[in-house]
Amino acid sequence: MPRDLFATERNVVGMKKVFNVTADCKPSLHYMVDITERLRQIKDMVDRGEYFTINRARQYGKTTTLRALEDFLKDDYLVVSLDFQAFSNEDFKDERSFVQTFSREILEALDSVESIMTEPRSWFESCSREKEENVSLSVLFQYLMMWCRQSEKRIVLLIDEVDSASNNQVFMDFLALLRRYYIIRDKKKTFQSVILAGVYDIKNLKRKLRPEDAHRMNSPWNIAAEFRVDMSFSKKDISGMLSQYEEDYHTGMDVERMAGLLYDYTSGYPFLVSCLCKLIDEQVPCNSVYPDKKSAWTKKGFLKAVRILLAEKNTLFESLAGKLTDYPELKKMMYAILFSGEKITYNPDNPIIDMAAMFGFIRNENSRLAVANRIFEVRIYNFFLSEEEVNSRIYIEGSIEKSRFIKEGRLNMRLVLERFVACWEELYRQEDEPFIEKNGRKFFLLFLRPIINGTGNYYIEAETRDSKRTDVIVDYLGEQFVIELKIWHGDEYNRRGEAQLAEYLDYYNLKKGYMLSFNFNKKKKTGVKEIELEDKILIEAVV
Repeated sequence: MPRDLFATERNVVGMKKVFNVTADCKPSLHYMVDITERLRQIKDMVDRGEYFTINRARQYGKTTTLRALEDFLKDDYLVVSLDFQAFSNEDFKDERSFVQTFSREILEALDSVESIMTEPRSWFESCSREKEENVSLSVLFQYLMMWCRQSEKRIVLLIDEVDSASNNQVFMDFLALLRRYYIIRDKKKTFQSVILAGVYDIKNLKRKLRPEDAHRMNSPWNIAAEFRVDMSFSKKDISGMLSQYEEDYHTGMDVERMAGLLYDYTSGYPFLVSCLCKLIDEQVPCNSVYPDKKSAWTKKGFLKAVRILLAEKNTLFESLAGKLTDYPELKKMMYAILFSGEKITYNPDNPIIDMAAMFGFIRNENSRLAVANRIFEVRIYNFFLSEEEVNSRIYIEGSIEKSRFIKEGRLNMRLVLERFVACWEELYRQEDEPFIEKNGRKFFLLFLRPIINGTGNYYIEAETRDSKRTDVIVDYLGEQFVIELKIWHGDEYNRRGEAQLAEYLDYYNLKKGYMLSFNFNKKKKTGVKEIELEDKILIEAVV
């Protein structure tokens, strides 16, 4: 049944679309951003006859893009779409098993087997039924190339989840033959284009191989064109999707503001955008605070969805934590960025940086490494902090005294700082300067986290995070707090910091800000004081 007719019938019976976070998205069933322009850019690559890989982090919309691309290309090309997740380990145990399964999947991938010319089709059918004697990769490619020569339409081969097959010799041999036939395409008619999709770039598959197997790569994919199509969602993309939703539900939401919030927290990571939208739509409006969708599609409802997301387990977050555990150097680098404020230059030749970018942990921001988005950043912060919470004395203090800081649903941030100063003096006063520089910010977050946990959110303003200064933004039941954490570097530096914080408060339309200074001056005066700076009030704590 045509897609648009199917969508119409759903509307007739009153079944509206939903936000989708599992498998691929379908326009007739799910709210989606318009990816038409992306598809046009990919088709341009296909028209040029390029072979390329779509490698993006997990749940970045690769499968959705491939499914949509299949429809987008079918008027001009014969598209053969395969998924290597359908192959078992047994299918890759040897050449014969792979070729038999590959042949079977080709036959199942096409709407009509008549799309395959008679002689190749007979061989594929015989091979898939395990009746063919002459089975090998070289013979497979003979019939694939025969099909390419005889087909009225040029053939495009799409293979999804290709890296699930990477640790196999037969797969490397398959890639090598693809490369060979691409190189001689001026002499023999071959595939118009080959598109492989997965987390790992084919050129980086050696990361998945055991060291003794690294020789398998042998540059079988050094012909791959660079894939530069931006698959993240822009604020405009998100706004368009929310407008579709608003046409159905008439919540009265400020579409542009909600799109801005979603983009600010996710940097357009497709799964995170859809997940937050799904939470706001389905889980937030279920109590007296958010009785309906109108109350949910607000900033407070959005922040509630962020709290739910950060507290839940899902395959993306499990993969995130798994990679930090599996790759100690990656973990060390992320820790240095987050807690030490190290400014690390983006260098794709560094294997750890290249890996972090491939997994979607980081992005290149003005030639420096930055965590990919706020959601990832807070989740990784929480990952590191949770490793220390059980044995952290200052975390225990924050947990014990949590109720003191909340009165009538409002967070008393001045009292939080006062109590932190007292705990610090009690616990860490005798520590040396290197210890404080390395751990000061971490200890404040350990103290803060149990106080706001479950009700508030926090994130770190990336633009101000360095070895001297960090701004923590806290949202608590709709009220926002900006806390500057800094290392003391003299009175003049401190005055500049106060002026910078005042400017930052203007950005957030706030009249009150907070400053926590870690001071190594032996004559320092610890405690909390209030400073008036023009029309602003700064609450400054010194330890």
